[in-house]
Amino acid sequence: MEIILILSALALSFVLVIIAVPPIINIAKAKHLFEPFEERKVHTQIVPPLGGVAIFIGFTLSTIFATDGLRLDSLKYIYAAVLLMFFIGLKDDLMIISARKKLIVQVVAVVLLIVFAHIRFTSLHGVFGEHHIGQLTSFSLTLFAMIVIINAFNLIDGVDGLASGLGMLASFVFGTWFYLVGSYPLAIISFAMVGSLAAFFLYNVFGNRNKLFMGDTGSLLIGVMISVFVVYFNELNLTAPDPYRIGGAPAVSFAIIIVPLIDTLRVMTIRVGQRRSPFSPDKNHIHHRLLALMHSHLKVTLTILLANICIIAVAIGLNHWRLDVNLQFIVVFLIGLLFSFAPSYILRYQKAKKTRKAYSA
Repeated sequence: MEIILILSALALSFVLVIIAVPPIINIAKAKHLFEPFEERKVHTQIVPPLGGVAIFIGFTLSTIFATDGLRLDSLKYIYAAVLLMFFIGLKDDLMIISARKKLIVQVVAVVLLIVFAHIRFTSLHGVFGEHHIGQLTSFSLTLFAMIVIINAFNLIDGVDGLASGLGMLASFVFGTWFYLVGSYPLAIISFAMVGSLAAFFLYNVFGNRNKLFMGDTGSLLIGVMISVFVVYFNELNLTAPDPYRIGGAPAVSFAIIIVPLIDTLRVMTIRVGQRRSPFSPDKNHIHHRLLALMHSHLKVTLTILLANICIIAVAIGLNHWRLDVNLQFIVVFLIGLLFSFAPSYILRYQKAKKTRKAYSA
């Protein structure tokens, strides 16, 4: 019965987004609702940034239908947080608002989840030698982690299919684990996200006449839901039955979302090092560097997804070998860091090689 509900959520969310996109594009064209052109953008055509509206419709309606009769006390607060992300994202897509205002709304949404839905970390699983943590530490750590994850997915949305692909991958991995441990409402929600993003991915990557971007509406929605999955994944692993219990849950969850996290850390470090605002736009993201190498959005997206899958496999392998969770974290972090810097070094090498050839000629 549960697997039928999960597959129903997956299929319904997919179909709803497929149906919703064409009329959304028609409205955007009729009302001239297009993303303003900026030099740092990698697209040269004008495309509506309202794909997040379709994702929102597919995700919320399918979860309402598929979770009917199942109990998840936090669901109403999750919907409230999603609504907050939807409206602030939509306003930013249509009017452009300051990063400060977006951050305030994100904090309100996360505090809502922590205080009322009790979605928070209660243990560090041995990271830094700590296990159970106090209320203040729990609140602060959860608030920080969820805000970082939300903004990481917001910032990684730079080439076709990347944010939706990473969101699909994370939701699929988390959803599969939720199903295996019997957390069926969370599995339904996860696969509803997979279905919504899969349909959007098709339009975003392969669409021509019906091409659109997800905008902040979509990336913020993905970010808040992935952050919820991360917290639940870590908390449920404290009591999960064997053989599905993951002792190094923090390292594995880190590996699942490592690409947007490491990329955000890298670009913000570069900006601060250049004495600029960490939120100032540029083309230092990993997808910009890979695009300069590959000249194809799809190739860039598939390369990053493949790398992310490999890192997840490594993290699961390290956990299977029962390595210390701190060591798992370090290994996963170093692999992610190496991958994030690799394209820049390759570009520098190619540039230096061309310069040497030019001088020798």
